[in-house]
Amino acid sequence: MTDPSNKTALITGGSRGIGLGIARRLASEGWNLAINGMRPEPEVAETMSELKATGIETLYCRGDIGNPDDRAAVIHRVMDRFGRLNALVNNAGVAPKQRLDLLETTEDSFDRVLNINLKGAFFLSQSAANIMAEAKRRDKTFEAYIVNVSSVSATVASVNRGEYCISKAGLAMVTQLFAARLGEFDIPVYEVRPGVISTDMTSGVREKYDRLIADGLSVQQRWGEPGDVGKAVAALLRGDFLFSTGQIIMVDGGMTLQRL
Repeated sequence: MTDPSNKTALITGGSRGIGLGIARRLASEGWNLAINGMRPEPEVAETMSELKATGIETLYCRGDIGNPDDRAAVIHRVMDRFGRLNALVNNAGVAPKQRLDLLETTEDSFDRVLNINLKGAFFLSQSAANIMAEAKRRDKTFEAYIVNVSSVSATVASVNRGEYCISKAGLAMVTQLFAARLGEFDIPVYEVRPGVISTDMTSGVREKYDRLIADGLSVQQRWGEPGDVGKAVAALLRGDFLFSTGQIIMVDGGMTLQRL
């Protein structure tokens, strides 16, 4: 078991993109990290070595959070290795394999996206919340947090990926529900809502968003970086916003700011 003075965070989808940006920031602040992802372990070995080189302890937990058995296995491995869970960052998310018009969206695509982006995050939060609540019962000073990484798509409609928008809108309610339920344990729950972030998920629409950003899509005329999201999550997990449970932190460069 790790030194009890060290805190442990589980980051889903933490080996690439926004999740890796979060992991790098938390590693720099001394968090021990359990990284969940879908790729085989050899494919993430370099990334895990990079994180471990900061002096923290790391664990890679391969698994599909849309699958209940995989979720249970991930939680079991984290607790078996670290003996504690101070923070859950629900970051894992997928886009539709094919962007289809709302009138053509398939049930298979809908189920896949919602199972991972919404159902997985809900039930992983449930498991983590029970562990955290029990830790709080034993020790009121135990620090615990849940952060859901959503998207501006929670409120900005994209009719060629409706299932993704619905999953993120649902995740926003998951934040509110768990914030309300865990208030008695003093466990804050937050939503971080990124805008257009430069990752492998957005690489296929780079030209489109380069043009839109240049034309004023966001107030700050640049792509967001995974590190921008990482800084926001780190601030929440430092306890800088302890009296702000249930709130949304926008990391969108002013994209959703109403303007005339």
